[in-house]
Amino acid sequence: MESCISINTRQGKVIVKIAEDATQEEILVDLKKKLKDFKKLYKDDNTPLLISGKVLKNKEMEEIQNLTKSIIDTKIDFDSPKILGLHGIKKTFNKDIATSETKFHRGSLRSGQRVEFEGSLVILGDVNAGAEVVAGENVVVVGILRGLAHAGAKGNKEAIIAAASIEAPQLRIANIVKEMAINTLDEYNTDIKTSAYVNDKDEIIVE
Repeated sequence: MESCISINTRQGKVIVKIAEDATQEEILVDLKKKLKDFKKLYKDDNTPLLISGKVLKNKEMEEIQNLTKSIIDTKIDFDSPKILGLHGIKKTFNKDIATSETKFHRGSLRSGQRVEFEGSLVILGDVNAGAEVVAGENVVVVGILRGLAHAGAKGNKEAIIAAASIEAPQLRIANIVKEMAINTLDEYNTDIKTSAYVNDKDEIIVE
C-alpha cells in the first residue's frame, strides 16, 4: 500500500507532505513509521518540520503535532489555515465583537458575484478574485478571501473582517481603504493573515 506521507528537505526545512485524500487514521499510522525511519538520519539536528498538503482541522493538527513531538523534538509548523470560529475571532482581536443580525451564504463566490447585507455576513466558502462581499457590520469568510471585502459599509469602524486566509488586493472597513501588498503564498509560506480591524489611528491593521 502506497504511503500517504512523503518527507523531503528544502530551504532549511523538513517538508512533511500529506496526501489530500488520506484519513486521519492513515496519516497517524504512516507518519509514525516515516518519522521513526527519518529519525535515524535526523540525529540531533533541530531543523524545523513543516506539515503541508492536506488541509487539516485543529484537532487533527494537534494529534499530528503530539505524535511528531513524541518521536522528534523540534519546532513544527503547519501550512493549513486555522479553522475559524467565533471563539477564534474573539481571541484574535482580544476584544468583544458587537453582535448584529447575521446572514449566512452557503458556498464559495465566483468572479463577478456580489453579496450584500445590512448586518454581518458569513460566507461558508471562499471569496474568489473578482467577487465582492459588502456588509453593514462584520465580514467573516470561512475560507480564503481573494476578492473584495467591505465591512462596516455604513460607516461602522468597529466592524471587522476575518477569514481563514486573507489574500485580497484591497480591504475596506467603513470609509477606510487598505491596499494589500501582493504576497506569494505557497505551500512553504506560513505567514497567513486572518483578521483586519481599524485601530485608534483610523488605520486598517491586518494580522
